[in-house]
Amino acid sequence: MGEMKISNFDNIELQGLDQDAELIPLLTPEDEEQMNQEDLPEVLPILPLRNTVLFPGVVIPITAGRDKSINLIKDANNGSKTIGVVAQKDEETENPGVEDINTMGTVARILRVLQMPDGNTTVIIQGKKRFQIESILTEKPYLTAKVAEAEEVRPETNNKEFEAIIDSIKELAFKIIKDNPNIPSEATFAIKNIQSNSFLINFVSSNLNLNVAEKQKLLEIPNLQERALTTLKYMNMELQKLELRNDIQSKVRSDMDQQQREYFLHQQMKTIQEELGGMSYEQEVDEMRGKAKDKKWSKKVEEHFERELGKMQRMNPQVAEYSIQRNYLDLILDLPWNEYSVDKFDLKRAQQILDRDHYGLEDVKRRIIEYLAVLKLRNDMKSPILCLYGPPGVGKTSLGKSVAEALGREYVRMSLGGLRDEAEIRGHRKTYIGAMPGRIIQSIKKAGTSNPVFILDEIDKLSSSHQGDPSSAMLEVLDPEQNNDFHDNFLEMGYDLSKVMFIATANSLSTIQPALRDRMEIINVTGYTIEEKVEIAKRHLLPKQLKEHGLSTKDLKIGKRQLEKIVEGYTRESGVRGLDKQLAKMVRYAAKSIAIEEKYNIKVANEDVEKILGPARLERDKYENNEVAGVVTGLAWTSVGGDILFIESILSKGKGNLNITGNLGKVMKESATIAMEYIKSNAETFGIDADVFEKYNVHIHVPEGATPKDGPSAGITMLTSLVSLFTQKKVKKSLAMTGEITLRGKVLPVGGIKEKILAAKRARIKEIILCEDNRRDIEEIKEEYLKGLTFHYVTDMSEVVDIAITDRRVKNAKEL
Repeated sequence: MGEMKISNFDNIELQGLDQDAELIPLLTPEDEEQMNQEDLPEVLPILPLRNTVLFPGVVIPITAGRDKSINLIKDANNGSKTIGVVAQKDEETENPGVEDINTMGTVARILRVLQMPDGNTTVIIQGKKRFQIESILTEKPYLTAKVAEAEEVRPETNNKEFEAIIDSIKELAFKIIKDNPNIPSEATFAIKNIQSNSFLINFVSSNLNLNVAEKQKLLEIPNLQERALTTLKYMNMELQKLELRNDIQSKVRSDMDQQQREYFLHQQMKTIQEELGGMSYEQEVDEMRGKAKDKKWSKKVEEHFERELGKMQRMNPQVAEYSIQRNYLDLILDLPWNEYSVDKFDLKRAQQILDRDHYGLEDVKRRIIEYLAVLKLRNDMKSPILCLYGPPGVGKTSLGKSVAEALGREYVRMSLGGLRDEAEIRGHRKTYIGAMPGRIIQSIKKAGTSNPVFILDEIDKLSSSHQGDPSSAMLEVLDPEQNNDFHDNFLEMGYDLSKVMFIATANSLSTIQPALRDRMEIINVTGYTIEEKVEIAKRHLLPKQLKEHGLSTKDLKIGKRQLEKIVEGYTRESGVRGLDKQLAKMVRYAAKSIAIEEKYNIKVANEDVEKILGPARLERDKYENNEVAGVVTGLAWTSVGGDILFIESILSKGKGNLNITGNLGKVMKESATIAMEYIKSNAETFGIDADVFEKYNVHIHVPEGATPKDGPSAGITMLTSLVSLFTQKKVKKSLAMTGEITLRGKVLPVGGIKEKILAAKRARIKEIILCEDNRRDIEEIKEEYLKGLTFHYVTDMSEVVDIAITDRRVKNAKEL
């Protein structure tokens, strides 16, 4: 239903009329009957309306603007107040003639004429009955015509179909009024109070949202029931349009409300950020775009960034995903895509830096120089994956800094000790709250270049859990064939790690996954000799401790002999960490003396060392005498370097049982059993009475029972101990040995030779028995390490016995 008529009617009734004006009541059945009985004048002045069709009984306001219309209204208002109202065929026609108006109209009565403030004349008219123009009489000063009443066919009084149509019109009218916010709710009362069916039809038809032509057709229908049915059809169509429009508006309003809310919130945030001196949302996006222009990334990465940036722009900054998306874009911008530091190919300078920072480690230095040389010649090479393997404290980690300085690259260190979560390597997916990239990508971002020296510290201490196996995730990182497109779960793109120089460090190779070990070039970083430790202490450790404690070389001087005493008596390791701690004690003593103004010896003497550090505590790794049968010195490898090991054996009356103690592992116990059985089967060769094995129990013990021990290296040592026990002969003085034995009497090679030799030198050993196959290991060791040692290479157990067992019997030898 058209809202305009109701609205104008309200305005006229409430504003246009003065307070004394009588109200215009709705048409009652009595009024309608009286109206129908009135005679129609034969001649009527005709008022053409531009965009309105007047129906019988309906009251409408009309604004007259044309001179003809104003004159007509004045004359009629002064006379009978009755006029004929017809609709123009074309509302654009300014001066309508006979052909421009419809021939059927409605007789109207002028109720009130109002002079409006803008100079226009408004007239309120009420329709009476329909008429038909028979002929036009005059056109000036306005149209007059001869008219005749238009017959109207009304249904019978108890017509059920007509009553149903009327009820439907009322019901639809209520729905339309309810759904249309532009129609005042008072219209419902008007509909309810209309008692005349014909007036109801005319009233609804007049207010339907139809064009003039459609309303004119309704007016021209002579049958009231048919007109009611047509009106109902138009009302149905209007209700459907209204419902559809309301649905659309509801959706649009919901979207607009949300957008307006977000807009206002954004504006408030922007204002707050600007007041706090921060950056607004738009500025952040613009800044990101500006940074992106300076990046050296590929087209693929650029497209991905633009796509993700567009996604962030469409997000509400208040949602949790926005901060994740922003962090993600910040990461992409911060990563050094295709940014590389320039390598320095001055090999002499590189050698000087390596020699300056690290004493010894010749194999590692040579490998680094070789890598630099190849890189200089080819100028394009995938960086190698080096693994520095050796005991703690020998300088594996600190070597990385020197390599980075020698290459002119950035230095990054990542500790892998105890790492159990695969996501630490590969990162989390963005969908998780608190998602982060893996530590590999984080470290590259921190370095600022895509070719740093990357130290993977303690790679042998990676452990697996229910959260994945990090060592398996490292396979892609450390494979030169794969790491040019390393995939991080958070980054969601491949990143080129092929130019990164990875240097892994490990104390033990046994705990490294075989596939991971296969991807690395193993470089054995062995322990230091006493001479090397003294030199390292003199060059590096003592100056560092003096600086850290605020002293200089004028405040404390430690001579070479005193350094040797500290190394031999107070440190028992392959590396120099323990030595560093002892030197720190010496420096702290001097610092305390200076602080309290107490006298002390600037040049440290041996007595000062014992006074500050206490008595020497590590004499237990010294060689013991050979006065007791069955005590032999062995050489062992431990995670902290080489060590000497004593094998003790003793006889007691019994039935030939063999007992083994000392917290030994399965392999070591098997070595003792093999040695015992070999001696039994070759008793005559060794000059042993076979009855001894039935009369005595044998007990083999390895001291330091709290320390777990295992491995085959003590095989020949146990054999020598048992032969010495059964023959009661002395073992050769200052002799140590290592090697595996077989039941056939063969001696097999073992590992860790350099560490074992260093341990032998610390213990003042003069001679060492080794397997013949270990000769190549000795040839690889620098001659200075071998100074003062004699090596015996054997292939058979009988050779071991011939070299190790003397012809002299021990004191207080047992008679077996």
